[in-house]
Amino acid sequence: MTYSSHGMLAGKKVRRLGFGTMRLTGPGIWGPPRDEQNAIRVLRSAIAAGVQHIDTADAYGPHDVEALIHKALYPYADDLIIATKGGFTRQGPGQWTPCGVPAYLRQCVELSLRRLGVEAIDLYYLHRIDPNVPLADQVGELEKLRAEGKIKALGLSKVNIAQAIEAAKIAPIAAIQNSFSLINTESEDVVRWCATNHIAFVPYAPLGAGRCLAGATHSNTDDPATPRSALRWLLDYSPSMFPIPGTSNVLHLTENMRAADVEQTN
Repeated sequence: MTYSSHGMLAGKKVRRLGFGTMRLTGPGIWGPPRDEQNAIRVLRSAIAAGVQHIDTADAYGPHDVEALIHKALYPYADDLIIATKGGFTRQGPGQWTPCGVPAYLRQCVELSLRRLGVEAIDLYYLHRIDPNVPLADQVGELEKLRAEGKIKALGLSKVNIAQAIEAAKIAPIAAIQNSFSLINTESEDVVRWCATNHIAFVPYAPLGAGRCLAGATHSNTDDPATPRSALRWLLDYSPSMFPIPGTSNVLHLTENMRAADVEQTN
C-alpha cells in the first residue's frame, strides 16, 4: 500500500508531518525562549518548509508559546491547523498538575482563543485526564465549547484505550495524542483503534523525547535508526499517523521535514 504524505486532520487535508512547539520555551518548559527571535525564525521556517499542522499548549511557558505563535505567524494561512491543549496547571519548571474542573477548562479555552487571536480553535485537546473529575464532566465541557463554536474539533492526550472509547461516547473525538516512536510502541492498540475509527493519531515525542536513538534499528532491515528514518517509519506505520517532531534549531527542522518528501510503498 502507498501511504500519502497528506491526510485528514480536524476536517482539513494537511501534510501529515507537523511541528511540535514544546521546545520553544525556557528550561523545564518554563518561561519564554532564551532567544525569542530564533524561536520566531523556527516557526516561520516551519511554515516555509510546508508545515500545515502546528501543535502547542497553554502549559508551554505557561502561555508563552501560544503568544509567540501569534507574534510569528498571524494572520494565519488558510491551510494551517493550530492545535492547542488545556487542563494543566504549572507550579514551576518541570511541574505539571492536571486540572479538569469544567470552569477551569472553559477558562483555558477562552484565554487560548485570546492569545492565538482566533475566534475558534482548530483542534483542542484535553491535555491530561484529571483523575479527580469525572471524564464525562471534562469532555462534556469541551463538547459544550465545541457546540458554541469556540472549538472546531476535540482531541485527547495521553489516554489508554478504555479512556478513548469512553470519551468517544461523550463527544466526537478527532485526534488522540500519545507518546509513540520507534523506541516506544506501548500505544499500538490506540493506534489501531484510531485507524479503525478514522481518528488521527498524533504521536508526541516521535524521536524519543530527546532520548538517543543509538542502538535502535528497523526490524525489517536492522539498519541503524536516524531521526529522519524514525519519522519515515512512523509515517509508514499507519495512514492515521500525524507526527509532530519539535526542535528549536532550523537545520534540524529542515532535516526532519525531508522525512515526508518521498512516499514509500509497503
